[in-house]
Amino acid sequence: MEFFYGQESLKAVQWILRAIIAFVFLFIAAKIMGHRSISQLGLLDFAMAITVGNIIAHPLSDEGLGMGGSMITMSVLIILYIVCVYLSLKWISFRHFIEPTPLPLIENGKIISRNLTKARISIDYLLAELRKEKIEEIQKVAYAFWEADGTISSFLYPENQSLTQKDMNMPQQTFSLPVVIIKEGKIDFHQLNHLPQNEEWLKNAIFSTYKVDIQDVLLATIDQQNNLQVYLY
Repeated sequence: MEFFYGQESLKAVQWILRAIIAFVFLFIAAKIMGHRSISQLGLLDFAMAITVGNIIAHPLSDEGLGMGGSMITMSVLIILYIVCVYLSLKWISFRHFIEPTPLPLIENGKIISRNLTKARISIDYLLAELRKEKIEEIQKVAYAFWEADGTISSFLYPENQSLTQKDMNMPQQTFSLPVVIIKEGKIDFHQLNHLPQNEEWLKNAIFSTYKVDIQDVLLATIDQQNNLQVYLY
């Protein structure tokens, strides 16, 4: 356990052990903090990411520093993070402080320039985000908001929205995602066991249609109508 404490020099194996411990500790820390800290990098999450990264990086590059202090500090920060997340769920004022309410950027087809300044974004950035949503004209936008996670959400006027089956009085069909049953040449038995088909049926269906074996299949999916889609290497 000498590698855990500060020393004048460390051997290669000791550096490797430090890296493994730091990686496992960070993985456990991220698991405790939850997917929110990864998928939505808000104000609180950004502060945590920067702080934790700096704390754990130093003992991985400086043999004179022990890991104990860094891990204790990180543990305290994780507790503070969880407390802040809990407070944001229970205390509305605190929630608005760390997760500001959406800021309107476009209202009734008109750009609100003062809010662009508050959000610190340019017209070019706003137009680029609208183009990603296939919106070519500002006048078509009823509302656009700058969200707390740094994204822009936009809502078109009803007359500019695409027609749906409901709008055209067409019979609606239930939606279901195709089930992935083969990935990279291997059968996903967890999914296959929930289907009426079995392994033998799957092999025969693929060989009879594509003249290949399972290991030659990159991806295979099946829908509720038993339509099999196969993608080969």
